[in-house]
Amino acid sequence: MSSVDSTLNAQGDKARQKADSGTGWYAVLARTGLVAKGLSFALVGALAIKLALGSGGSATSRQGALAQLAHHSFGKVALIALAIGFAAYALWRFVQAYAERDEGGDDGEAKKWGKRAGYVGRGLIYAGLTASTLRILSGSGAGQSQNSKAHKSTAMVLGWPGGRYLVGAAGLVVIGVGVWNLYRGLAKKFEDKWRMGRLSPGVKRWGTRAGVLGHAARFVVFGLIGVFMVKAAVDYKPKDAIGLDGALQKLAHASYGPWLLGLTAVGLVAYGIYCLVDAALRDVSANA
Repeated sequence: MSSVDSTLNAQGDKARQKADSGTGWYAVLARTGLVAKGLSFALVGALAIKLALGSGGSATSRQGALAQLAHHSFGKVALIALAIGFAAYALWRFVQAYAERDEGGDDGEAKKWGKRAGYVGRGLIYAGLTASTLRILSGSGAGQSQNSKAHKSTAMVLGWPGGRYLVGAAGLVVIGVGVWNLYRGLAKKFEDKWRMGRLSPGVKRWGTRAGVLGHAARFVVFGLIGVFMVKAAVDYKPKDAIGLDGALQKLAHASYGPWLLGLTAVGLVAYGIYCLVDAALRDVSANA
């Protein structure tokens, strides 16, 4: 083995050791990223609450909320901090994918690669969110809304051979993600990753309540996005597909819209609070 290979292997072992222990720079990446994630969801929820109350808010995606943040005097400082946080979250997930261990056997190998794919997917989402934030900071805007992106992407995929089935399958997967969020919230599965004793019982109790409500709100949002993706596939209408902003708009325009939107918006703020508690309590070691 060459000296270069030995050096690379040693560096890889050190990265895995840091990831396994959840300490040092690896923990900083994870906790910084979770804080930024929580603040971005809370911002979307706060704007939706204002809309439900008739106080001039909006039903928008996280990119749209960040664009609105840029209009405030403190906006640039906040956006720089969030961009750093989003980048930290993306790097955390990429390192987590690299450090994921094999659990043994064929099932363990499949599970390892499934987890790695999930970590990389989440990392890519936050890398994209980092890029969107930097575009807003540079003055080039947030780009298309999630609704517009959903229409464009769905139209492209529907034009492929078997595209209708791909869009329908993707919609079912998104619905599944929503159902998983509901199960994770009601069963309080997120507590499995918490290291107890780091905060007072009262903070943990309210963090748990925020987690249950927040995951339920994500179920509503993901469920709506998935249902309308399936509808776009069945009806062959790309404009039926929606993003986060579209899901909140659907709630706003439904019967009892302000109430439905308000409850979901409160849930998104609660999810943001949960993420902040998660940042403090979570065991961020690679295989936690």
